[in-house]
Amino acid sequence: MRNRVVEGTVRLLDILCIVAAVPAAYFLRDVLPVKVRGPLIPLSEYWPFLALTLLLWLSAAWFFRVYISFRTRTVWPEIGRIAKALVAVAVFHIAAIFFFRLHEDVSRLFFGVYFAVSFTLLAGNRTVLRRVAHSVRRNGHNTRVFAIVGSGDLAHDVLRTVEDHPEWGMLFAGHVLEAQGAGDPRPDLILGTIAQLGQILDDNVIDEVIFAVPRERLSDVEGAFRLCQEQGANARVCLDLFDVQGAHVALGEMDGLPMLAFTSAPTDEVALLFKRAFDVVLSAVALLVLSPVFVATALAVRFDSPGPIFFRQTRVGKNGRPFKMLKFRSMHVDAEARLESLRAMNEASGPVFKMRNDPRTTRVGRFIRRTSLDELPQFLNVLAGEMSIVGPRPPVPAEVKQYQRWQRRRLSVKPGITCTWQVSGRSDISFEQWMKLDLEYIDTWSLWQDVQICFRTLPAVLLSRGAH
Repeated sequence: MRNRVVEGTVRLLDILCIVAAVPAAYFLRDVLPVKVRGPLIPLSEYWPFLALTLLLWLSAAWFFRVYISFRTRTVWPEIGRIAKALVAVAVFHIAAIFFFRLHEDVSRLFFGVYFAVSFTLLAGNRTVLRRVAHSVRRNGHNTRVFAIVGSGDLAHDVLRTVEDHPEWGMLFAGHVLEAQGAGDPRPDLILGTIAQLGQILDDNVIDEVIFAVPRERLSDVEGAFRLCQEQGANARVCLDLFDVQGAHVALGEMDGLPMLAFTSAPTDEVALLFKRAFDVVLSAVALLVLSPVFVATALAVRFDSPGPIFFRQTRVGKNGRPFKMLKFRSMHVDAEARLESLRAMNEASGPVFKMRNDPRTTRVGRFIRRTSLDELPQFLNVLAGEMSIVGPRPPVPAEVKQYQRWQRRRLSVKPGITCTWQVSGRSDISFEQWMKLDLEYIDTWSLWQDVQICFRTLPAVLLSRGAH
C-alpha cells in the first residue's frame, strides 16, 4: 500500500511537470533571442498537444519502466529512462505531425524548447524526490526489512554493503542458516535454518529475502526460493558465479531466455548517446573553425616533400575492428620500409616504437608532430564513427599481437584522439603505465571526465609536453 502511494505521488508530480512545461516553453520561446517566423498561437490552443503528450508519456513510461522502484540504485539510470521515454514521445509527435498533420500550428522552436523544459523539470523532480527519500529513510521511515539466507563471506559482503548505504532504508532482520550450526553469526542474529524458512516468514515481518549462498549450493535452496514466492516475500539471489571484478553485470534476456551480461566497458546507453553527440558536434566545429589551419598544414606537407598529403594507416579499433586512421603525413614515403633498420634505436618500452630524432621525419613533419597538427584529420575518423574524441589511442595490429592478456581490455571502447595518456606526459611515461592509465579511464568513464580531458589536452598540446 505504501509503495503504491509513493508511486502514485511520483506519477502525479511528473504529470504536473509535463503540464507546467507548456507555459514555461511558451514563455521561453517568446523571449529567446532566436528569429522565428510568425506569432505564437494563444496558449489556450495547446491543449490538444498537451493531451496527446500525456497519453504518450503514460505509455512510454510504462514501456521504459520509469516507475519501477530502484531503491538500491543511483538516480542516473532513472533519469536515463526518463530521457528515453521523452525521446519516444517526441518521435511519436513528429510522426503525428508528418502523417496526420496534427499540431501544424505548433512552432518547431516551441516543440524543441518544450521537450528540453520537460526533461529538465522531470529530472529535477526525480533528483529532489530521491534526496527527500534518502533523508526520510535515514530517519527510520519508509524502510524495508530483509533477511539473508547464508552466513559465509558472501552473506557478510551483502550485509556490509547494505550497512554502508543507510539511505536505502533496509533493516536487517537476521541470518537464515543453510544448516544447523552453519556459519558464525551472533546468536541474536540467527532467525533459524533454511528448513524453518516458512515459519520464520510467518513469525517475522520480512519484506525481502536475499539468498547469499555459494554457487555450488544454489540448487539446494531452490525450494526455499519458491517458498518465498508462495508466501509473498520478495526474493533476490546474490550471484557468485565468477570473479567479475571490474566488470558491469546486467540482467537481460534473449527471446525469453534469461541472460546475465558481463562487460568491462561502459554500458549506459543514454550517456553513450550523449558521448556520440559530443563527438559529432565537437568534430564538426573543430573542422570548421580550424579549416584555415587544416588547409595550411596540407599545403605545407604537400610542398615540403614528395608524397601524399595524408598518411593512411591500418589501426585497431573497438573490439579489434581494423580501420584506416588518417593523419597528415609527417614522414618520408619510405618510412615503413625503413622501420626495421631502426628497431635497435627504439626509446620506448613495450611493443610501440618511439625515437626522439627519427631520421624518417620530414622538416614539416617534426613541427606538426610536436604541435599535434598531424592529428587533425582524425576528426574525420570521429565523424565516421571509427574513433571518439576521448579514448585510448588506436594501436597498429603488430602492437596488439604483442599485448599481454590484461592489456587487450583497452580495445573494449572506441579509440580516441586524446586520452589520459595524452595529458600525462605522452612519450615520457612507460608503456605499462600507459596501458594502466587507459584501463583506469575505461573503469571510471563519465562524460564529465571526457570534458576534463579535453580541457587538459589544450595546454598539453600548446606546450608540447611529452611530444616527440
